[in-house]
Parts: sequence; C-alpha cells; structure tokens
Amino acid sequence: MNKSMLSGIILGAVVATAGGAIAGYTALSDKEPTHAKVVNVEEITKTEKTPRQVCQDVVVNRQKPVQDQHQVLGSVAGAVVGGLLGNQVGGGSGKKIATVAGAAAGGYAGNKTQERMQANNTYSTTETRCETVYDSSDKVVGYQVDYTIGDEAGSVRMDHNPGNQIPLQEGQLVLSKQ
Repeated sequence: MNKSMLSGIILGAVVATAGGAIAGYTALSDKEPTHAKVVNVEEITKTEKTPRQVCQDVVVNRQKPVQDQHQVLGSVAGAVVGGLLGNQVGGGSGKKIATVAGAAAGGYAGNKTQERMQANNTYSTTETRCETVYDSSDKVVGYQVDYTIGDEAGSVRMDHNPGNQIPLQEGQLVLSKQ
C-alpha cells in the first residue's frame, strides 16, 4: 500500500465521521422532548373520620326499692302520736275534737316524714357508659401537577407525585407509574 492510498483512506474516514456527527447533531436537535418539566405539585387531601368507643365508669345514685309506697306505716304512726298529743289538750267534747285533729295532723306529718326518708334512702353503683367519638385524619388522594413542555404550560391531576419531570411518549404525558 502506498502512502497516498493510506492518506485517502484516512481522509475519507475523517470526512465520513464528521458528516455522521453533524447529521446526528442535527437529528437530535430537531427531536421532540422526552419529558415535561414539573413546576409545581400540590397534594389533594380528603378528611376521613374514624369512629371509636370511649368508655368510662360513672357513679350513679339510685333510690332503694320502697316497700310501703303509700307511706301507711308513717301515716298510722303519726296519727297515733298526734292523737295521743291531741288527747292531752282540752276537756269534754273539745278533747275529742283535739284528739281527732291531732290524729289527722299527725297522720299527715307521719306520711310526709316517711316520704322524705324513703326519698333519701339511696345507694351508689358504678356503671360503665360508652359513647362513640370520631378521630379525623387527612389522607392524600392525589396530586395537582403544573408542568411545562417547551413554552407550553399545563396542569394535570395524578395519583402519585411525579418528581421533577413527567415522561412523554409521542408528545403525550405518561401519567401512570412505571
């Protein structure tokens, strides 16, 4: 092989390589973008309420069961005492009237005294009382994403945070996770 042939081969290889580089650069610069640039991401949240039971022990006062609902025992005892006291007052027919009046007043007083005693006859118990309360929490349900492709701006709702860029396929946003 002579020198001029070797020089021609090398010169041809250099020209072909340079031409390929220029063509590749031109092809790449005219190519569509492969990603949209994310300029803002905002979380979309939803408030969820979760029920739960809260129970506590409470002291409750109750009236004991009444055996003499009509306060007969108090009325009779009061009438006897009232009648005895009324009998001590006056003489003759006045004594009889005082005895009857004392018995009536004593019966009424005995009835009311027994009624108050029964109302105050109580006992305490402890009961567990429960109620439903709701705890609130915010859950992320999506993302509102603002993006740009070249000079064009857009906004889209996504189910995940895309990061700094969104992939493009044939000029369209690829919104699903990959």
